[in-house]
Amino acid sequence: MKRTVLAIDIGSTKVCAIIAEIDTDNSAQIIGAGISKAQGLRKGSITNIELASKSIKSALNDAKRVAGTELRSAIVSISGAYTKSLNSSGIVNIPNKEITLKEINRVMHTSLYNANIPNEFEVLHALPYNFKVDDQDFIEDPLGMNASRLEVETHIITTQKSNLNNLRKAVKAAGVEVESVVLSGYASAIAVLNNDEKELGAAVVDMGGNTSNIVIHSGHAIRYNDFLGVGSNHITNDLSMALHTPLHTADNVKMTYGSLYAPSNDLIELPVIGDENATHEVSLEVVHNVIYARVEETLMIIAQSLEKSGLKDHLGAGVVLTGGFTKIEGLRELAVAILDNMPVRLAKPTDMGGLFDTLRDPSYSGAVGLIKYSAGGYTPYEIDVNKRMRYASEEPLAHHAHPVYEEVPEFEPTVPTPPPAVEPIKEEKKTEAQKMVNIGSNKPVQTEQPNPISKFWNWATQLF
Repeated sequence: MKRTVLAIDIGSTKVCAIIAEIDTDNSAQIIGAGISKAQGLRKGSITNIELASKSIKSALNDAKRVAGTELRSAIVSISGAYTKSLNSSGIVNIPNKEITLKEINRVMHTSLYNANIPNEFEVLHALPYNFKVDDQDFIEDPLGMNASRLEVETHIITTQKSNLNNLRKAVKAAGVEVESVVLSGYASAIAVLNNDEKELGAAVVDMGGNTSNIVIHSGHAIRYNDFLGVGSNHITNDLSMALHTPLHTADNVKMTYGSLYAPSNDLIELPVIGDENATHEVSLEVVHNVIYARVEETLMIIAQSLEKSGLKDHLGAGVVLTGGFTKIEGLRELAVAILDNMPVRLAKPTDMGGLFDTLRDPSYSGAVGLIKYSAGGYTPYEIDVNKRMRYASEEPLAHHAHPVYEEVPEFEPTVPTPPPAVEPIKEEKKTEAQKMVNIGSNKPVQTEQPNPISKFWNWATQLF
């Protein structure tokens, strides 16, 4: 049966809402889209809930009008601005010697429990990058394997609770509940990477208006993410100051003459800031120099982030650049030179049914990625923002009711707060040693409170 999903990509300069129908085989068909200018946002984070909700509502209404359908919940992207990442690990025993989804869920929650996450932060994604079955490392999918012990190493992405709550409030004020939240860089990676790049390892850089998000994908898993406060609007600001012209004119100059190739000496006439009736002439060489300096600086910041990750050796497929910034002519050649001759590819979102022509643009990678995420395009296992495990399989499994995509909420009640690492090991002995466990757990209480009343009570119970 088809299901309809709504994705809202909240970027630093625009809000994009997409409505798509997802079939039972997880193929998606876009049936509506709406785009509005981002307001009440700074560097992709909400600074004014009322203005942000107006932007979201505007994009949402356009998408609903085109699709002719009403939706009450959405999957929403979140900027990497206030995120922190850490790696953690978990280990559990396998009582029945066969690994099921229940064991995978348990080991993932154990790794989450073992992570030292500050109180003011909330988990966005827990993404496993190494499953270990007994002593065998880097198991792609442990499901159905025979083992006595299962270990996992996970990359955990967290964000400030206040940031997440403000996002939920702004979306709710636009008349929609937040069903799930996805890191924008992760969504972009889903939209642009092919299987070879995932296998060999690649860094995806979504270069937007005011921000850039970096995600390193290695061995079918996300290993690193970073946020940079640089984007194409910085070029606009530089041009506006250098050419002494209004911002909207500077933006048009960037769009029209935005090239890193050797310029001509032609002159262009531009209005003057503060007095738009007056004009002055500017050489295209000056325009080129301003753009080149800012793009070079941006690429050097990206190179530093890749160096900082410590995963440069894992980038067999090189760097994939996407986002509106990548439309500048000659960007790829300059990127190759600055990134130590690593392979560099400029990417658009991969094709999808009914993909509106406007959405084939690299600046919509994040929005298209959210739809692909809804259709099961995430890493094989992950714990999402709702603390539920999501499971995506390449092939339909005979014993699964749902073929490719399966969400695993039924295990969630057993782990409202993740279990201690030792609990799974004791699980099978629980019933036969129930009395022992109870006596053991009562002992500390008696020694902690050696008051006369408890002594008298113990003496009285022994008497009778």
